[in-house]
Parts: sequence; C-alpha cells; structure tokens
Amino acid sequence: MSQFDVVVIGGGMVGAAVALGLAKQKKRVALVEGLKPMFFEASQSMDLRVSAISTASVDLLQQLGAWPNIKSKRVLPYLGLETWENSECRIRFHAHDLNLDKLGYMVENRLLQLGLWEEFEQHSNLELFCPDSLDYIEFHESYNQVVLSSGKTLDALWVVGADGANSKVRQQANIGVTAWDYRQRCMLINVELPSQDNQILRDTTWQWFTPNGPRSFLPLAPLANGREQGSLVWYDSPKRIRQLQNLSLDKLREEVLNHFPAELGDINVLQSGSFPLTRRHAQKYFAKRCVLVGDSAHTINPLAGQGVNLGFKDVWMLLETIADKGLESEQAFIDYQKCRRTDNLIMQTGMDFFYTTFSNDITPLKFIRNAALKVAQHSGDIKKQVLKYALGL
Repeated sequence: MSQFDVVVIGGGMVGAAVALGLAKQKKRVALVEGLKPMFFEASQSMDLRVSAISTASVDLLQQLGAWPNIKSKRVLPYLGLETWENSECRIRFHAHDLNLDKLGYMVENRLLQLGLWEEFEQHSNLELFCPDSLDYIEFHESYNQVVLSSGKTLDALWVVGADGANSKVRQQANIGVTAWDYRQRCMLINVELPSQDNQILRDTTWQWFTPNGPRSFLPLAPLANGREQGSLVWYDSPKRIRQLQNLSLDKLREEVLNHFPAELGDINVLQSGSFPLTRRHAQKYFAKRCVLVGDSAHTINPLAGQGVNLGFKDVWMLLETIADKGLESEQAFIDYQKCRRTDNLIMQTGMDFFYTTFSNDITPLKFIRNAALKVAQHSGDIKKQVLKYALGL
C-alpha cells in the first residue's frame, strides 16, 4: 500500500497538468494512466486530434514548465479567426485587436500531453503508474483507497477524476450528469495544402456555417519536409459522415472541394476520422473526496475549439484554490466548483445557442443572423470583450 496526498486518474493533457501542478506544490502525487504518449519525431505524420491553445492555456503550461518541451516540437501560432454564413457578412477577429502578437497556437493533442509528461522526471514526489487503470475506490471519511487493475492499492486524501467523458471516478463517486446527443458527427480531415503565397490560410482559422453543420479550417505546422498542412472539420448527420468515411482518399478530396469554400484552394487528403457530438455536464464537481476536471466534468460542442482550454482553466483554478486553502479544507473545492461550473455552463450554453441558431435554412432567420454578424464585425469594444473571454484573458 502506498500513501499520497492526491491520486490523479487519467494522464491525458488535463490530468497530466493537474498532476504536475500539484507536484510543483510539493504534494505527493500518483498519476494513473493506461498508455504512455508516443515519442515524437519530426518526420511523423500530423495527428488528427489538434487543439487551438489560447494564450491563457500557454501561460499555465509555462508555469508548469512544459511549454518549452511542447514548443520545441511542432506548433503553429495563429493570428486570426473568421466566422461567416454569407461571405459578405463575416466577423473577423485578429490578434492586433488586443495588441497581441498571436491569438494562440495550433498544437497536436499528443504533443501537449507528451510535453507535460517530459516534465514529470523533474519531480521525485510524482509517481507514475502506467500502464494501469482504476478498478474501484473505497471511500472513507478522511481518505480514499484507490484499487488499481494491477492489484496495487493507493491511499490518498483526494482523488482527481481526469479520465474523460465516461469517467469511472465520476461514476464511483455517484455524481450524476446532464447529457444529450447533438445527433451529428464531427469528421476530422488532415490535408496537404497547395504551394502558394496566400498567407490568409496559414495564420487564420475559420468556420463557415451551412444548414447541415459548420465547415472549419485549422492551419497546422509544416512537416519536416516543408509541406504545409491543415485540419478540416466537417459537421454533418451520422449517415452523411459514415458515407464520407467509406470513400477513398481521392473521392473524399472531391467531396471536400465540392462542399468547402473555394478559398480553401486545392488540397490532397492525407487521413481522416470521426466522432459523435455529445454534451455532458456533471451535476457537481466534487463528492466523496473526488474532484472532477476536464472532460470528466464537462464536454462541449467543439465548435470554437474551447474543450481543452476549459480543461486547463479547471486546472488553473483547482491549483489556485488548493494552494490558497489546502487539501484539508473542503472550502477549496467549494470555491473551485462555484467558479468553474458556472463558467463552463456559460460556455456550453453559448456554443449551443450559436450552433442551433445557424443550423437551419429558414430565410428570415438567415437574414437576421447574417445582419447580426455584420453588425458584430463593427461592434468595437464588444467584439474585443468576446475575444478576450474566449482567450481566457
């Protein structure tokens, strides 16, 4: 049996950040994860899962000491964000609106996780249990006993659930969720971009709304051979996405060229994958000496790429409240829940409103929403405040 201050279940991006942050606070931490992130080589193909990391998330990663590890691999700063339905009614955000040199970075999820893991060796008070997984938790008044699939038992004052949308920690702590299915799937398509001097594609991410769902573009860092890439995101009905998945890469390329804006230009499809769109929100963020972070606590429509940024905001606040009040104080977790649950609910509701508003083809509504986008483009300080909130500033 081993004794820890905190046992973190799940070593993905958010779980690794929590474990590292607590270790930097001199807590004795155990991290339980089933699979180590794969090593990085510059010649590797780009992963499908990519995140638009905000400046606030970069600040957290800097404080944890992991950002230099990540930045040295493969990242791309982006400066602009555009959204439209009618090409004449676009709302554009740019870094110079807030006197910033960038809005954030495009980073592969695996490289974010890997950069955090590389920092573990700097902390002898952080013990890694990998490959391993949670079997069950025995709850006690002043501590929890975590039993792993390997048979090892770990005692801890608190257990952090960072084990994803189907969190076993959340289930064992008997924390309910509010959830629904958007009845759509999201297809990710990595593409090679044409050789051209047009830098609009290279430093700007955009979303074009259609009645069947958005079409999005994320610029990616160039490969070691100099080839430039992008990630396309295609929302549509499960039936349509299944049809697309069954196509050859050449046929999928034809579909992309027919259903994405012409400004994308010619592309070559490299790989693709898809996942369903669901929303979940835990009814509370802590119970029975278990506390939830990231997707264990909330999942969001990936429309604005806020998922991992919200998770890193959870980490930031949890570390702040623990540093302020200590693990022995329940008030630390009350404060964490009060702050993060409200903020996450606002973001979930906002994304759902935006998504629903644009997911129809009713002519009067089309006129109103396009007019609203045109007004928003010239709204000055209001537009800046929206951008600052999205960036966590």
